[in-house]
Amino acid sequence: MDEANWRTIPELIDASCTTYGDQQALVDGEVDWSFTELRQAIHQAAKSLIVTGIQAGDRVAIWAPNTWEWVVAALGVHVAGAVLVPINTRFKGREAAYVLEQTEAKILFAVTDFLDINYVELLKETEAEKNLNEIIILRGNQNHATTLFSEFLERSSGCSEEEFTQRKDAVAGEDLCHIMFTSGTTGAPKGAMLTHTAIVRGYNDWADIIGLEQGDRYLIINPFFHSFGLNAGILACLMKGSCILPHPVFDVQQVMERVPKDQITMLPGPPAIYQTILNHPNLENFDMSSLRLAVTGAAAIPVEMIIQMREHLGFEKVVTGYGLTEGSGLATMCRHDDDPEIIANTSGRAMPGMDVKIINDDGKEVERGHPGEIVVKGYNVMLGYLNDPEQTAETIDKNGWLHTGDIGIMDPEGNIAITDRKKDMYIHGGFNVYPAEVEATMLRHPQIGQVSVVGIADERMGEIGYAFVVPTVGQIPDAEEIINWCRKEMANYKTPRAIEFLETLPLNASGKVLKYELREQAQANRKI
Repeated sequence: MDEANWRTIPELIDASCTTYGDQQALVDGEVDWSFTELRQAIHQAAKSLIVTGIQAGDRVAIWAPNTWEWVVAALGVHVAGAVLVPINTRFKGREAAYVLEQTEAKILFAVTDFLDINYVELLKETEAEKNLNEIIILRGNQNHATTLFSEFLERSSGCSEEEFTQRKDAVAGEDLCHIMFTSGTTGAPKGAMLTHTAIVRGYNDWADIIGLEQGDRYLIINPFFHSFGLNAGILACLMKGSCILPHPVFDVQQVMERVPKDQITMLPGPPAIYQTILNHPNLENFDMSSLRLAVTGAAAIPVEMIIQMREHLGFEKVVTGYGLTEGSGLATMCRHDDDPEIIANTSGRAMPGMDVKIINDDGKEVERGHPGEIVVKGYNVMLGYLNDPEQTAETIDKNGWLHTGDIGIMDPEGNIAITDRKKDMYIHGGFNVYPAEVEATMLRHPQIGQVSVVGIADERMGEIGYAFVVPTVGQIPDAEEIINWCRKEMANYKTPRAIEFLETLPLNASGKVLKYELREQAQANRKI
């Protein structure tokens, strides 16, 4: 691995400008910037934040799709010494308000017209808007209470070079850079506190392992609010001199058209993306020959798919990996020259500077080939959950091991195969879904007395949610009505795709729901 010569994101931005200068850094519509121009734009945003009154350590949130404005605003937050709080674009107003309140965010960058959604309007029903100092509109129409991004950037002229340089250079490696929210099994999202050095060191290694190179053209379809989009996307491009091409909404046809048009070489995503492209009826009409690199994970992958990705899509390298937000999004990775069987059937082995082991319920390491909980230790582990020392202590033990809640098996070479989820979390289209959070929301429906949600296998989405509902006494609920209600109350990927009504939920002797029985029943009765 190449040792990085930067410890913070501001240092990385300066280094990318020095190293790659006039090379193409970011292309999005009319914007076509070199690394030098990108740094200028980021520094302008940072100066504007300083003039606006943002102090080192303040929290600034972004709730917007993948665009050049997201890149500039987010990295401007880092350069100003503040902490970035990315918000999931699928969140509803109540979910976003919770994140804003927990972090005490001073400013929110948002959009008002993404997929016909006005994020500022969604906050109107909550208290969150009152606690913000300002809402800045990255794209869309403003109202009297908001500021356009262009107006915000004009403030930069009020910041002296001396004050700007002082603030930028004061950012330290151990400082927080992001607070990334991961839904918790307690039913409320939890903010993982991540540091500059962990992120820049980890993703420099990540980029080396996958073989990202100078001049690669990286179509970032993974959302920027996610570790994969921000860290393995934006930051990895700055590290290796690759060009950032943001893609706001995944649509197979659009992606297939963009590959030849933009000469895309790097296309990451969950397995469902590649499977959909491979199954496209007009695949032979698209020139996919520029594709070179694929990085995937977050679901089981057929070996045949890896082979087809190489033969039919022309990928030279296909790499899988495993990570979780609490570990800076990193833990294990396959290497690009691994056998297709290893790449398809495992998530690889520990990354440099990280330890991974499989333990039993007593905390003892199990023999290779036996299942147990995956635990991770290393510089990548978060500082803890924001405002939640209890959950932090439950997740990171006194010896520094991060307990993932995932069940896995390690082979003799150290490769991990993830077999189950201790905490019942399932993955829908690459997004983690935590049943406890979904259940807590569904219980607010007047006709639902009890509910238990499980994830079941789905060919297209990896897994889907299947809800078992015990109706409130005297009520005869309608499954379609409940699903539509859920779509209004929670992000679409969290919404169960099927509902089955029961008189009682199956319980064990201690009163806990027997989810494994429900999973079997859901799989057997599946109607979708």
